[in-house]
Amino acid sequence: MIHLYYWPTPNGHKASIMLEEVELDYEVYPINILEGEQFKPEFLDISPNNRIPAIVDTDGPDGEPYSVFESGAILLYLADKTGKLWPADKIKMYHMMQWLMFQMGNVGPMFGQNGYFQGYASEDVPHAKQRYHKETKRIYNVMDKRLASSEYLAGDDYSLADIATYPWTMPRQWALHKIDIDEFPNVKRWNATVADRPAVKRGVAVMAENIKVGDPTDDAFDNLFGNAQYQKH
Repeated sequence: MIHLYYWPTPNGHKASIMLEEVELDYEVYPINILEGEQFKPEFLDISPNNRIPAIVDTDGPDGEPYSVFESGAILLYLADKTGKLWPADKIKMYHMMQWLMFQMGNVGPMFGQNGYFQGYASEDVPHAKQRYHKETKRIYNVMDKRLASSEYLAGDDYSLADIATYPWTMPRQWALHKIDIDEFPNVKRWNATVADRPAVKRGVAVMAENIKVGDPTDDAFDNLFGNAQYQKH
């Protein structure tokens, strides 16, 4: 059994989609990041960087409970555990690994900063808005060029790279990131293809009722972006 420590964010969706794709039994343990539950000692024991998602596999590598934090590491762990979505062909595996690292090192960090300055920053910082918006569009263009000649990010087969990237490019992200998806027709085609997968639909639906739209409260802002992040917990 997998215990999934989760909140419905793009990174959270990676883990829930993956668990649905590999058809492992799991239980959801909500970590309300708006209320600061990510700073509780019992969660920090599992995820020392106070970020969701995290998992505990009750039947780990040695038959003992084993915890994994960081969304990319979770995808790799679950693929290795199940033997699913892990290409046997070395070339395909390395293609998958490169595009997975592209998501971890570029899509997530840059889109996250763009979203923060466009939608959440407590003061208007035009240079930061321009900087991260341009970088987000550049990354979309990289993906669009790739997907012009490839069905999925890593090649002809659906892979961990698609699971990792899709939640950051879901339609509800476009307005926050100020992206006109029609400028990137290949990403739009790929996005619709991934969205139509039954496991993706199920994964995105996990705790969807908890997705908040609009400005966070002062306490939620502090827990997500403010001084609460920098206290010793």
